[in-house]
Amino acid sequence: MELKHIALIGAVVATLQAAPALAQTEIIFGISAADGSLQDQSAEEFARRANEKLGDKAVVKVFDSSQLGKDKDMLQKIKLGTMHITLPSSTMPEIAPEYALFDLPFLVADRAHLAKIDEALFDSVLLPAAEAKGYKPLAIWENGFRQITNSKHPVTTPADLQGLKIRTPNSSWRVAMFKEYGANPTPMPFSELFVALQTGVVDGQENPMTNIYGGKLNEVQEYLSLSGHVYSPAYPTVGIKAFEKLDPEVQQIIEETAKEVAFWARETGAAQDEELVGKLEEGGLKVNKTDRDAFVEASKPIYEKFAAEVDGGQEMIDKALSLANGSGS
Repeated sequence: MELKHIALIGAVVATLQAAPALAQTEIIFGISAADGSLQDQSAEEFARRANEKLGDKAVVKVFDSSQLGKDKDMLQKIKLGTMHITLPSSTMPEIAPEYALFDLPFLVADRAHLAKIDEALFDSVLLPAAEAKGYKPLAIWENGFRQITNSKHPVTTPADLQGLKIRTPNSSWRVAMFKEYGANPTPMPFSELFVALQTGVVDGQENPMTNIYGGKLNEVQEYLSLSGHVYSPAYPTVGIKAFEKLDPEVQQIIEETAKEVAFWARETGAAQDEELVGKLEEGGLKVNKTDRDAFVEASKPIYEKFAAEVDGGQEMIDKALSLANGSGS
């Protein structure tokens, strides 16, 4: 009897050893931004915090620099479920035009103002607009205030952009803006930008300081013009159908952590702005300030376009601008 019992235990142990270990769920987070950019730092901070909470339930893995495809490709992948999270920024208006609110030049006064816009319009307007297309942005993170670089001359007024080939994201709104300024806008993925600047395919580009620095664009540009013409959020986004297949507890942790990191991203972005101007200047860029009033005047047609083309557009503009009073800095 004892021998049979020992034999049975041995058989169970052998079976367990032969059985494959349960695979841990991998939450794949793909971004187009470069290693070291604020978007990359934010994604890594999200992964760090989420993984602490997830324990052995799942693990978040971040892939930067368009390793998993360009923004459009990754948006398709989160819908199909071949990856879970991506971080679109300027491409969001191509999903839902309401997001072009953040393509309105000089709309966002500062990060305190952005936080008020987030509170007033994200859950009520922006989130439902994306959900209607099968996507769920989890929060508003930071890409940052966009600045202009080029290889020809300092940009002080829109007239200085006349005829310059300026790379923009794949955003019809950003293209329209730079056409208004007199430039020749050329949409292309960020992953192709360095070589395009290096070879003269484009003369310049516009991006937040963190992307300019992270992408080492100072190596292929001469001038940095501090325009702050647009504040670009970044949106940690999931495909609704694929996301709902995850364990409910995992979903909750992902959503909660995304909202936490929104505050971290803004604080980090604010701290980096001044520091990065100095680093880029040390890296060889000649820095100048632009004439804000001249750019604001040239931007009026973009506001008119948004009000005319986006349902509820004028109401969104009025609401966002009304929140700027006393926003702080």
